[in-house]
Amino acid sequence: MALLQSLVLVASGSFWLHFPHTSARIEHFLAILAKCCESPWTSQALSHAAQQENLQDKEVERRPSQPPPSSSSPSVTRTRRSSIDSGTDSPLLKRSDSASSAIPPSPCPSTHSCNSTMSSVSHGSRVQFPSTQPTVIVDSPRQTITLDKSDGEQARALFEKVRKFRSHSENSAVIYKVYLAQTIFKLLMVTLIVGYTIPLLSSLSFTHTCHPEEQALLGYSTFECIHVLSSLLRKLLVAYLTLLGLYGLLNVYTLSWISHSFLRQYSFHSLETYSLRDVPDLRNDLAFLLHMLDQYDPLLAQRLSVFLSPVSENRLLEESLERRWGEEKLQTMTNVDTDGCSRLQLVALPCLPPTLFTLSQLQVLKLELITDARFTAQVANMTSLRELHLYHCRAAVDPSALTVLQERLEVLHLTFTQASEIPSWVLSLRNLHELHLSGRLCSEGGVSRGWALGSLRQLRHLRVLVVRGMLQRISGELCEVAGSLVRLEIYNEGTRLLVLTGLKRMVDLTELLLQDCQLERLPSALMALTNLRTLDLQHNNLRTLEELLGLAYLRRLSCLRLAYNRVLAVPASVGVLRGLQLLDLSNNQIRNLPPAVFTLRRLQRLLLAGNMLQELPTEVKALQLLTELDLSGNQLENLPSDLFSNCLELCILNVAHNSLSSLPRGISALSHLCRLDLRSNSLEELPAELGCCPGLHGGGLLVEEWLFLSLPPNVRDFLSRSCPPSSTHSESHSRPDSDSFPYFSPTQWSFSSALESQI
Repeated sequence: MALLQSLVLVASGSFWLHFPHTSARIEHFLAILAKCCESPWTSQALSHAAQQENLQDKEVERRPSQPPPSSSSPSVTRTRRSSIDSGTDSPLLKRSDSASSAIPPSPCPSTHSCNSTMSSVSHGSRVQFPSTQPTVIVDSPRQTITLDKSDGEQARALFEKVRKFRSHSENSAVIYKVYLAQTIFKLLMVTLIVGYTIPLLSSLSFTHTCHPEEQALLGYSTFECIHVLSSLLRKLLVAYLTLLGLYGLLNVYTLSWISHSFLRQYSFHSLETYSLRDVPDLRNDLAFLLHMLDQYDPLLAQRLSVFLSPVSENRLLEESLERRWGEEKLQTMTNVDTDGCSRLQLVALPCLPPTLFTLSQLQVLKLELITDARFTAQVANMTSLRELHLYHCRAAVDPSALTVLQERLEVLHLTFTQASEIPSWVLSLRNLHELHLSGRLCSEGGVSRGWALGSLRQLRHLRVLVVRGMLQRISGELCEVAGSLVRLEIYNEGTRLLVLTGLKRMVDLTELLLQDCQLERLPSALMALTNLRTLDLQHNNLRTLEELLGLAYLRRLSCLRLAYNRVLAVPASVGVLRGLQLLDLSNNQIRNLPPAVFTLRRLQRLLLAGNMLQELPTEVKALQLLTELDLSGNQLENLPSDLFSNCLELCILNVAHNSLSSLPRGISALSHLCRLDLRSNSLEELPAELGCCPGLHGGGLLVEEWLFLSLPPNVRDFLSRSCPPSSTHSESHSRPDSDSFPYFSPTQWSFSSALESQI
């Protein structure tokens, strides 16, 4: 009976190891634990964490001493048993080695073995493990461990395995329930065995008394029969019942421990002295396994916690980035733009490479889709940084780095999805000159409601504000928080801008751009902007320009862009804009030009492409300062002859996509003409005097190939001849830029002409 009872108790204590949902998970946990203990990254992470803890302890020692907490404090300090032997020689890890596949030793020669003591784990740093014994303190210089590529990849794979195992084991508490049921079953079995065995002890006898009937024959009336092993059996029975009682007490203690300690949750934050304080709380089966591992060997739990720590994973990622994105690679990716500024763009990295902060010559930094971008104090090494672009990148800034950015950063570009993604530290960049915002701002109340512009009071040097969003109003608070603005650009993405009264208080504006705002009339608030020089209202729904008379107060207005609207006619009041140098009325529905347009004697660029003009008035000859005239995409049948004889400063003439049958004579008088587009007309021949325009050679003339062949051979040779190498640079800078006629090199012009002729 004792043998059978013992077998039942052994089976009840061991059957859970063969239960599929428990044994496989336990064996997997032991295999991962062995790999975590053997990884070189474990020792390096613990060394770094211990070093940080040592520095924090020194800072605490420098502070005034605080009275010790009272004994009645609700916080309970857990007493943990430290282990000297915590490596692969322990029975736990030997079992994991037998249950799992063989794990190759680490190739890193600089890491310590897993059989190290607590002092060797810290690599010479001061480490404190909770223990009932005195703390071991070892002071020596900190050692630096460098992981090679294979070790880093193995560590990253371990992080992924631990993450998957955690998500799998935290879904259920099968092991905990089996363990609890097993303990209760064993306690019930012990109670049952002891319950029916103790009452039978009085009836158990090892002495037998005999009363023979033949007393005369035997000579005895009574005698006792005693077995030779009776004394031994009595002692074994007492020992068995004693061990069974101790076994029952152990199960009672286990149940009390389960009820006292919440085994379905394990928190590293409850420990007073612990290096990796960022390890999250664990639940269910993983928490239960960590409780068991903590009772077996606390150091093993700490080694596993390295791969549960987000900070440790981030540090490994930083080292990997530092290895892959070294200074040489970043230098090769840095280029110089047309303005002579060195630029670097980083896309879709998990975090910023540490070597980025060593680029002292970098002036423009573009970050796009960086998941965890953080500027540390090392940004002080980037002495030339002036411009920062953040595309869908929530960048965090340390306090020490913020001071540096406040002093140096001048231009900031932010691209976001919601206004809540705008970092709060942007509001404190006091030396910022340009701020570009691109994203969905709050549609209710615009910028002032969607983003607290009242906090922009510190941006005293802000000169340029560019907003690409969907605003409904320009609030009056804008001028209070950014009263020094000289340029305001709003690209509204088709959302109607209803309230513009806030513009009246921006009296210092010199450039105003309101594109795609669904404006139907010229805003009356423009009359208050007396310092305005450039007004851009392209891509709107303007139908009439009767409000141009109100712009007479804008004495300094020199550039007016009204392209891509629905303007039907130009009123005579346009003549009040005496200071205009550029007038852009392209892509409207204009049929006639009033004579008042040609009273603008300072006009240098007149852009009328994409309209319905059938003739160009002869009054155009009054614009003697005209350098660019764009008439493409109209219905012109001829050009006035006075155009070539009076507008002698003309450099760019675009009459493509019209119905011209001939060109008036006298084009040779345009000595400054360098770009002439005659494509898609009804011309039958070209005048030979085009050869007298020296600026047209080298690709300045755009016509069909068959029409170009109508010129005399000597004129064709002259016009097709490339510019001399010595004068290429000077000529390219002498040619003014044009919106409708961009400058290309002669080879590009010739290729374009040949391609169009083939089409």
